Amino acid sequence: MKVLVQEEHTAPLASVWCWYKVGSKDERPGLTGVSHWVEHMNFKGTTNIPRDQVKGIIEQYGGSWNGYTWIDQTTYLETATRDALDRMLFIESERMANCLYHPDDCESERTVIISELQGGENDPDQLLDQEVTATAFKAHPYQHPTIGWLPDLKAMTRDDLYGYYRRYYVPNNATLVIVGDVDTDEALRRVEHYFGGIQPGRDLERLRTVEPDQTGERHLTIRKEGTTAYLKVAFHAPSATDDRFVPIVILDAVLAGAKGLNLWSSFRTAPPQRSARLYRALVERGLASSVSGSIVPTQQPFLYTVSVTATDGTSLTSVEAATLEELDRVRQDGITDTELAKAKAQLKARLVFDNDSVTNIAHQLGYFETIASVDVFTALPSRIAAVTCEAVADAARSLLAPSNRTVGWFEPLPIGNGSGKSEVGSTKSEVRSLKSEV
Repeated sequence: MKVLVQEEHTAPLASVWCWYKVGSKDERPGLTGVSHWVEHMNFKGTTNIPRDQVKGIIEQYGGSWNGYTWIDQTTYLETATRDALDRMLFIESERMANCLYHPDDCESERTVIISELQGGENDPDQLLDQEVTATAFKAHPYQHPTIGWLPDLKAMTRDDLYGYYRRYYVPNNATLVIVGDVDTDEALRRVEHYFGGIQPGRDLERLRTVEPDQTGERHLTIRKEGTTAYLKVAFHAPSATDDRFVPIVILDAVLAGAKGLNLWSSFRTAPPQRSARLYRALVERGLASSVSGSIVPTQQPFLYTVSVTATDGTSLTSVEAATLEELDRVRQDGITDTELAKAKAQLKARLVFDNDSVTNIAHQLGYFETIASVDVFTALPSRIAAVTCEAVADAARSLLAPSNRTVGWFEPLPIGNGSGKSEVGSTKSEVRSLKSEV
């Protein structure tokens, strides 16, 4: 197990995150959603922690706890006063080695997760995002939603869950991060005390699927009862280690406002958008009530997605045309020196906010170590500073090619017409070759 410790003595706090290199991309067909379900089960008690005490151990120190699963990773955290460090390490060692998976808990959690999935499907923006992602990917398991597909959730067994837990929750697949008012040597001694006796697992066979190049625009339409129309345009984008990744982060800042690169906290605060190109083209012209861009560091190539909420009465045809016009403009002409300087300044500030607490620092260290390495994280400021207008222009030309995009519409149907069930338009007949435009 890799252990990362960073001393931060600004407050008498400590944050512990335990990361596992397993997410929805590691799930085989028939087991989609298992990573997320296993995360839920690992809050249900262990051999030495009764289920009704799991939450209270940290809360008695005035602390907080949580966890999440995404495409590349699953992680658990506790942040509390520094004198709770032993308790936090004890919890994570128990979670790694001794979770119970009582059959009754597995069944009750099935109901919870299916309800969560159905709740997401009732959110048009979330539903459209899920379907656009599934359409953009043909082969790579990034196409699966983290929560899984309903038939798999209905069919999964307790043995499926427990077997997955035992395979991936092992020291050689984990990174433990400790940040706060601690002494490094003493923290490492406590880690050895709690984790030293846990045996490593067998070597894990990792994903080898590479998504083939997209050769033509894909388009899908969801028609369902609702009140608001949504547009999403997704482009295949490089991984965090690719030289084009940071120029695309700059490009997104110019198009939709600068955001940080902290999956845990960056998207909780709206980016500065008043001068962003897509904001001016869509919101200021009254075509959209909101617009955003999303580029997230991932282990393997994922997506850059532009999301637009149409104003009442505005057709998605008009919204799409205006969005693509602006994207085509930056693809052809690049960005200005002024835009580059502003984007860099905004991103520099956002990176500071990404690391404004022991919890956020610990998240960033563990997140980047899980998808690549801590060095990728620490190099971000210098990589951003080194970006040129030419690098952004080159990235825009390849990223925003028409043949590289998937366009999704959510067209709301009148409420009460009996069409509560989603109607997803066929994409096959709408895939048209655009190679001549590349």
